[in-house]
Amino acid sequence: MTRTSRRVAVILFQLGGPDTLAAIEPFLFNLFCDPDIIDFPFARIGRKALAKLISATRARKVQHHYRTIGGGSPIRRFTERQASALEAELVSRGFNARCFVAMRYWHPFTREAIAQLQAAQCDEVVLLPLYPQYSSTTTGSSLNEWQRHFDGDLPAHKVGPFYRHPMYLDAAIEKIEEALSRFPIPQRVEIVFSAHSVPLSVIAKGDPYQQHIEETVRLLMQRGAWPNHHCLCYQSKVGASKWLQPSLRRTLHDLAAEKVHEVCVVPIAFVSDHVETLGEIDHEARAEARKLGFTQFEMSAGLNDSPKFISALAQLVFEALGEAAGFASQNVTVTPLPAPLLIGAD
Repeated sequence: MTRTSRRVAVILFQLGGPDTLAAIEPFLFNLFCDPDIIDFPFARIGRKALAKLISATRARKVQHHYRTIGGGSPIRRFTERQASALEAELVSRGFNARCFVAMRYWHPFTREAIAQLQAAQCDEVVLLPLYPQYSSTTTGSSLNEWQRHFDGDLPAHKVGPFYRHPMYLDAAIEKIEEALSRFPIPQRVEIVFSAHSVPLSVIAKGDPYQQHIEETVRLLMQRGAWPNHHCLCYQSKVGASKWLQPSLRRTLHDLAAEKVHEVCVVPIAFVSDHVETLGEIDHEARAEARKLGFTQFEMSAGLNDSPKFISALAQLVFEALGEAAGFASQNVTVTPLPAPLLIGAD
């Protein structure tokens, strides 16, 4: 079967976000009803009641974040742009492709994407979770939801964690370079990598997320060849249980105590700007940095629909379909990663 005769669907998975202030609480309720997020003995009985309590409390706490970014999350808009750009890229490379968005906790839900897929009458489907690093709370949850709702027999190809992919790394490096260029002397800036935190109980069960995040930092620093000092922190903790540390807030306080005056925060677990980047980092953390005496605070922008990132996604789809040479045949150079890469190396 030729490329043009293969009717390929690509499903882009994301967590989603509330598009209005009124949607915050039901969005959070959906999130905390997720068995991949909230799990405990007899959870099937008590999960909804606990989710209702947490979502009502949490909604009041995070409402101001959404107000500061315009009253709702832009993640649907950015993800739909990614889907549209990816579809155009695949078509330009000779594929009869359709791209659909499946959000985990808000519209368009996974079941909505499945309905669109069925109407499109495609021959095969590529499952593309937009999470560079794997976690049972993100990729695992999205794919579990897919399995719960999809009962078709289409051949399916799955894209795995792509944090090591050279084209993804280059897309991220481009955004970091743009942010560093805003400093008078970029080489003296502290690069603060920030990732969404997860409970330590999740990591204790064998979830590879922390390892993937730490390797992402090493790969970016290695491939970017920056001489800057750097550190890793985590954000967006919920509840009283122990989560991955240190927090972004703690990190800023520690850097201020060390007389660091310029920081560039790099969100490395997100591929789209949303409340965690625009609200927590670019608004709340920026204000905290100002109070702590930092002279310049910058955040690298999300990958969103940058051409380099869309090319990376297209290459991931090619590889999932067994078309690994898709870009090489178009005279696009993909520089391999240097070796060896030792987990735990400094």
